[in-house]
Amino acid sequence: MDTWQEVSASVERRLAAASSGERKVFAAGIAERLMSRHEALPEEEQASFTRSLRPLLNSVWEGVLGDTTAFMVVKRGVAEYMLSDYCHNDGQDGPDDADEHAAAATLNAAHAYLFGCQDFAVWASQRAVEALDQHLEHLAEQNEDLPDPDDALLAELQRQMRDLDLIESCSQDLRYSSSGLPIDTSNRLRVSLRTPLSNAGSHCDRMGGPER
Repeated sequence: MDTWQEVSASVERRLAAASSGERKVFAAGIAERLMSRHEALPEEEQASFTRSLRPLLNSVWEGVLGDTTAFMVVKRGVAEYMLSDYCHNDGQDGPDDADEHAAAATLNAAHAYLFGCQDFAVWASQRAVEALDQHLEHLAEQNEDLPDPDDALLAELQRQMRDLDLIESCSQDLRYSSSGLPIDTSNRLRVSLRTPLSNAGSHCDRMGGPER
């Protein structure tokens, strides 16, 4: 059986070979799962900065599924973050709000949409793995039963590989998404991609999501 590290490397190779349109959807899917889990936390445990990024993530989805008007909205959202105190080089002395997993994945998805390069999609993938690892550590500290960590991480990355398979099945449409797609095509992709990519499926999903 492959280790989770081997499957993680396979995800990176798949993203390197994918079109920019496929990478954008993949990153949006990762961000959506992390954001949805964060939103499912009790309100007092949710981070206000993370919650504030929900409109940005919704715009990313519109953009990756072929709505070119989303580009300016996403660009403005990224610029607001870049000009804010949350984007800094102060290390631990600066605010860590943007380092929360759902927030970071959303920002990576926004950058992936704007630029289409592999790195941002890979970083979104890694955020999902790190979020799960952090959640497992929290369960261990609480002396709760938990699956084998390696098995759980492997399941998350296998989920990502299945996501890439699904996205690849729509590659012909996604190859031209940056130039805009007909409304009926975008609607079809919303059903065939956004809905299943957003659904729970990994160990972390089933265990209630990562802790902050």
